[in-house]
Amino acid sequence: MSCYRHWPGMAWAELKRPFRLCSGGGGDTRPCQNRGTRNLREWMLNLCGRKKRIKDEMQQDILCSVPITLPVHGTQNYSLLLCNQVPYVQNAPERSPMFDGKVPHWHHYTCFWKRARLVSHADVDGFPELRWEDQEKIKKAIETGGAAAGKGTDQEGGGKAEKSLNDFAAEYAKSNRSTCKGCEQKIEKGQIRISKKMVHPEKPQLGMIDNWYHPDCFVSHRAELGFLPAFGASQLQGFGMLKAEDKEVLKKQLPAMKSEGKRKGDEVDGNVTSKKKQKKEKDRESKQEKLLKDQTELIWSIKDELRKVCSTNDLKELLIANKQEVPSGESAILDRVADGMAFGALFPCEECKGQFVFKSDAYYCSGDITAWTKCVAKTQTPNRKEWIIPKEFREITYLKKFKCKKQNRAFPPEAVAVNAVLPAAASAPLTEKSSVPADKPLSSMKILTLGKLSRNKEEVKAMIEDLGGKVTGTANKATLCISTQKEVEKMTKKMEEVKEAKVRVVSEEFLQDVKSSSKGFQELLSLHALSPWGAEVKQEHTETSLGGKSSGLPNMKSAGKVKEELGTSKSEKKMKLTVKGGAAVDPDSGLEDSAHVFEKSGKIFSATLGLVDIVRGTNSYYKLQLLEDDREIRYWVFRSWGRVGTVIGSNKLEQMPSKDDAIEHFLNLYEEKTGNSWHSKNFTKYPKKFYPLEIDYGQDEEAVRKLTVSAGTKSKLPKPVQDLIKMIFDVESMKKAMVEFEIDLQKMPLGKLSKRQIQSAYSILNEVQQAVSDGGSDSQILDLSNRFYTLIPHDFGMKKPPLLNNLEHIQAKVQMLDNLLDIEVAYSLLRGGNEDGDKDPIDINYEKLKTNIKVIDKDSEEAKIIKQYVKNTHASTHNAYDLKVVDIFKIEREGENQRYKPFRQLHNRQLLWHGSRATNFAGIFSQGLRIAPPEAPVTGYMFGKGIYFADMVSKSANYCHTSQTDPIGLILLGEVALGNMHELKNASHITKLPKGKHSVKGLGKTAPDPSATISLDGVDIPLGNGIPSGVSDTCLLYNEYIVYDVAQVNLKYLLKLKFNYKTSLW
Repeated sequence: MSCYRHWPGMAWAELKRPFRLCSGGGGDTRPCQNRGTRNLREWMLNLCGRKKRIKDEMQQDILCSVPITLPVHGTQNYSLLLCNQVPYVQNAPERSPMFDGKVPHWHHYTCFWKRARLVSHADVDGFPELRWEDQEKIKKAIETGGAAAGKGTDQEGGGKAEKSLNDFAAEYAKSNRSTCKGCEQKIEKGQIRISKKMVHPEKPQLGMIDNWYHPDCFVSHRAELGFLPAFGASQLQGFGMLKAEDKEVLKKQLPAMKSEGKRKGDEVDGNVTSKKKQKKEKDRESKQEKLLKDQTELIWSIKDELRKVCSTNDLKELLIANKQEVPSGESAILDRVADGMAFGALFPCEECKGQFVFKSDAYYCSGDITAWTKCVAKTQTPNRKEWIIPKEFREITYLKKFKCKKQNRAFPPEAVAVNAVLPAAASAPLTEKSSVPADKPLSSMKILTLGKLSRNKEEVKAMIEDLGGKVTGTANKATLCISTQKEVEKMTKKMEEVKEAKVRVVSEEFLQDVKSSSKGFQELLSLHALSPWGAEVKQEHTETSLGGKSSGLPNMKSAGKVKEELGTSKSEKKMKLTVKGGAAVDPDSGLEDSAHVFEKSGKIFSATLGLVDIVRGTNSYYKLQLLEDDREIRYWVFRSWGRVGTVIGSNKLEQMPSKDDAIEHFLNLYEEKTGNSWHSKNFTKYPKKFYPLEIDYGQDEEAVRKLTVSAGTKSKLPKPVQDLIKMIFDVESMKKAMVEFEIDLQKMPLGKLSKRQIQSAYSILNEVQQAVSDGGSDSQILDLSNRFYTLIPHDFGMKKPPLLNNLEHIQAKVQMLDNLLDIEVAYSLLRGGNEDGDKDPIDINYEKLKTNIKVIDKDSEEAKIIKQYVKNTHASTHNAYDLKVVDIFKIEREGENQRYKPFRQLHNRQLLWHGSRATNFAGIFSQGLRIAPPEAPVTGYMFGKGIYFADMVSKSANYCHTSQTDPIGLILLGEVALGNMHELKNASHITKLPKGKHSVKGLGKTAPDPSATISLDGVDIPLGNGIPSGVSDTCLLYNEYIVYDVAQVNLKYLLKLKFNYKTSLW
């Protein structure tokens, strides 16, 4: 790294300006975050007081940058900058509010130890790259808790530990509001509590905050919290304020343990085998230490010699001669040459032919698998060949005499890295059923236990933890409550808290069954439920950070909550869009009232770009517009950037001298961000470059608004039909559905849900399903996931986009696309067609549906039969709600009767239920019930791509996706020509029915009483009460009916239902 090589020609007065020590040399401002900015001259004078010595030290040019990862502080990275005896330290990079990434905060070396504490030098990323004496210095500082860097101590690492630790404290609880981070129980007022100060990984702007523990809990978490063996209770801040007896108790609980004493104690037992084992271990460590020292000195001797005899261009030539990539930056070039000369030239990555680069724990590939995805291969033993010294360099004595010995680089024992394809989260096993481990069904759940159980509390706790759960003592934090029927009936104060928090209560037997039973998780919850209340319990996979280390710290709040605390996300922010010509001016430009988007030769100069990288955790957008003044000859280029779905980001507005300058600047920016020319017809995706999204700012918003604002004022339709049309075309409901799917409405507004884009997304999911089923490489799945999330922008807030690495994830995304197709149809109908000013917007939209809708009198015989069908076929396990019939409509789709005519002669025709979201009914009425497109993966459907029906109303009602806040749903009754049914008990991805079969019936354990079935006009209505079907060895609770030809369906009735929830579903 450069470090003022041209020092002699530098004016002394110039040293007054602020500076930073970094790989880029001088000139950049990098203030110490603890002391404030210091100028270079002041720093040098304080360092040694003599101008001559300063020059010598600066010309040595041995500055190096080392990132430090601190699992004790969560997902934070720290860096050291060492320049001889004067190091600079980078504090934990915080997420930037200005772009989708992190920014470092620099400290003086001595200041760093006041803000952070390391458990081990293994936490230092880049530690092996330091000189050996600097490694020893850091080790000593860690052992003494950073005291070596303190005032009045030896700069080389000597000195005693500080008497008081800045990040640990003890006190009496001031109230009973704090909760122990270890056991999650309340800490009562007046009790002793111990704090570990930490930076909240999701809210670093709050600085160091207290995390409180009971003394016993703190002791059990001592190591992972970074309370080193050398530390004692007397070093806790506030220790002197405690009572004498409490001090003694804490001293016994937290003694200062010395490693030498421990070894001596081990030897007292006289165990000869133990002594030999210890000696052997010590010898092994000594040999490893010597190997690492010799290796480090070899690397630095090469670097020091190369600095003397080679220019930067010479080093580049050496890399090129050995077929190694040339990195940017003098320091990186020197590091790579030194590594090659010491250990041998590296062969390219076998997976992507990229360059391996040394990091603390392994060699990481810097290449790309595809244009969408970075290669994540890493190894400690890369393939090598001998380092070549070209003939033209033989005149340099050092290079002429240098003998390269091909060998593996040694790594510290703590740097455990293995050959791998993906980091932790990305390389999780590819399971077909769930991302929740099979042996950890309670993963990420907090379980509360109440009352006297058959097992003691320790046994129950052990069972819960064995199943992946965690015990909590607080009702409002619990996912489930384990108790007894007697306790529920007694309704104690604690049980009332459970009820108020809407926590489901299940029996103790649930813990045994969930471990051994083959039944589904939700089914077991229903079987063991003890309370009439209870929110839906969903299994969640444990989220791991890609490539990160486990912090071992208590769980923080979810990213969703963090988003609320940080402010309204961009997806939720209402933006008034002013449409002029072909597109809307971005309101963030401030020119929406005075300018318009420039257009030339029919092409609008506006682009929205996306970039998703699951490995890096980025989910970025970049918007670019060329704006032209409405009245004057003025032009601007506006750009904005940030993280999708958050307030993170910024923008820039530049006024250009002329139209040509504005166009040129716009084209250059577009090419810089995408790698493609703006005028290119065939877009090519490049690694680390953005991809253009087919979106707009909703040019038709005004037309849609006109159709909805005055709706109903002149309509000639019956009031129930008017309300139905309003419900079907409710734009807010469409937006809510998209938010539920985590779709980013800023990047993919309702107005641009193109069918082509959705079909492309189906194709990607099809490839993912094939890869998962066939055991494809994890790299392939990572690549497809990046492509899918780029094509369909998702709002994940601060969370990393999840890998589509199991069939459950894929199925959820298939269902999302199914719904998006219907929303696309609804919005297209809403914004298009006749805008006759004499007609009411409701009547206009009604006509677009091409369906005759009539209200049925609720007292008619027809209505009574349908209401009886609703009442009798409500399944016993669907007990979270009751159904009330609000309206019944008779429907007749244009052309459907004619299409169904050939199947009227087929035997076994039944009137069956089909439920769907209200937002899907515009598509259903206008186009009928449809089969998933060919691009969709078959995995998303239990019995293949078909149209699904049920004979139990509540089974179909669950697909209405209502809630306590939005309790009105729509459900269909259709005449279905079933004919000969192919009966199945388990999932089967049907692509073609067996010969002589017309449909599939999934056999359930419960079915309507067949003796109560009635027949009207040759159509059977199975309206009997649910009874056991006699089929036991099936995976289905209730029957399902599937047809694979849309012509076998004739829709007859639509019911508007009110879901009377007994408790909230969510």
